[in-house]
Amino acid sequence: MAGRDRVVHLLRQLERAACRCPAHSNTFHQGSGAATCTVRKTDYAFEMASSNIRYGEGVSREIGMDLQNLGARNVCLMTDKNLSRLPPVKAVLESLAKSGIKYKVYDNVRVEPTDTSFKDAISFAKNDSFDVFVAVGGGSVIDTCKAANLYACHPDADFLDFVNAPIGKGKPITGAVKPLIAVPTTAGTGSETTGVAIFDYEPLKAKTGIASRAIRPTLGIVDPTHTLSMPERVAANSGFDVLCHALESYTALPYNQRSPCPPNPINRPAYQGSNPISDVWSRHALNVVSKYMKRAVRDPEDLEARSSMHLASVFAGIGFGNAGVHLCHGMSYPIAGNVKTHSATGYSVEHPLVPHGLSVVLTSPAVFNFTAPMCPERHLDAAEILGADIRQVKRADAGAVLADTLRQFLFELQVEDGLGAVGYSLDDVPALVRGTIPQERVTKLSPREHSEEDLAELFSASMKLY
Repeated sequence: MAGRDRVVHLLRQLERAACRCPAHSNTFHQGSGAATCTVRKTDYAFEMASSNIRYGEGVSREIGMDLQNLGARNVCLMTDKNLSRLPPVKAVLESLAKSGIKYKVYDNVRVEPTDTSFKDAISFAKNDSFDVFVAVGGGSVIDTCKAANLYACHPDADFLDFVNAPIGKGKPITGAVKPLIAVPTTAGTGSETTGVAIFDYEPLKAKTGIASRAIRPTLGIVDPTHTLSMPERVAANSGFDVLCHALESYTALPYNQRSPCPPNPINRPAYQGSNPISDVWSRHALNVVSKYMKRAVRDPEDLEARSSMHLASVFAGIGFGNAGVHLCHGMSYPIAGNVKTHSATGYSVEHPLVPHGLSVVLTSPAVFNFTAPMCPERHLDAAEILGADIRQVKRADAGAVLADTLRQFLFELQVEDGLGAVGYSLDDVPALVRGTIPQERVTKLSPREHSEEDLAELFSASMKLY
């Protein structure tokens, strides 16, 4: 009976996905007109891709055996200088030594990587004949390792060849890369599940990245004990990334309203738009965030809460890794890329930093108030999951209710009071808008079309939250 109940529960979640919103109505269950893209302007299919995931307390001890099973002879292990002294890296290195694995360590990964730091890691990878890559760290480490693996396996490629258009050339990756095992130490980015690697492109002071299923890790080893080393604010900011991954993918433009329709499956983007399978993962992640995030931030020894948030990061990663994100993430990139002097508590870095999760969540109240008219049921559903009483709420008020719910959630977790509190003013809005324009890969998945003037209003509305 337990198995039957689980099936019924999943079917009910899928039924919820077929809401009556303008952006989602009649989208998931139509079978006609889906033959080829020669007669369609929008896509008609979606596909699911994710790394293999292994979860368990202490499971990092198995990585040496995994490398033996892969026949690894020369492993590149990437991490950052702070993590290199902490238990997660120590556990992995002990496992490698126990299995007799030859390896070299690169610990110069930059928190919030840049094109310069990517190139440094790529140079390290090219200077040796590594046959397997291992990343131990948060999203910055895992993304850097993905890039190093990619370009080491494509030594003749120009750096911008695989970088997302319009900053890069956005070429499809057709050659093979080496196996990559990711060991995440934060509960946020979900990078262990996705084929996305994000970095700051310094010449334009804008974030961009590489997005291809080809670079997703072969295996993600999710060991909840590693999250116990996260400081309080790192846990908070990582959790906000999970929150926005779930919210944005759940409210994204449906996959069969995304254009253009790819002429070849290799051209179908990793971020495809909301779809019934991603909806299940994203919505479940949102439930876990609602139940456990505050506990995980407030008590670093709460293994149940931190373990649950680690899994939520994986769940949301599978969701957004196939559906995509939209305005919160698109707008976050210039917020992080144009940082002036802000110093982030809990991060052992010497450069100014607005952590990724913080840069994403600061615009969330304004963004979801803006997007709600296109799919009010989903926005109300999200607000209810996060604790709002929606029994008497009108669909027209969905945006305001979700925005207020998010503000209360952020206030209780002591989040900075808007963009103004991390060093921005209204004078910076034009630069922030300019930095958002190149992020079309994600912003075009917003369920509501937007202009530069709309973006300016959203940034302005996010200068103060409370």
